Amino acid sequence: MNGKTDRIRFVLYIPAEKYKKYYSGEIRYVLARSYDGRSVKFPASYLRRFVSHGGVSGEFEIVYDENNRLKDIRRIS
Repeated sequence: MNGKTDRIRFVLYIPAEKYKKYYSGEIRYVLARSYDGRSVKFPASYLRRFVSHGGVSGEFEIVYDENNRLKDIRRIS
């Protein structure tokens, strides 16, 4: 492995009412569009640490490894 990573940034807004469907497992994946136009799909469970009373919102960055496995997700703003 060469340790290559890919970073994808996007803005996400999921109101609290809608996030309940993600939290309960009714909806398992989040689909977003990155700034450069790529589609980003990842398990909703990765957002749990970012949930507030208003839901999930902000600019995020996902880091994938060379096998397209999610390594990290963090809020940028």
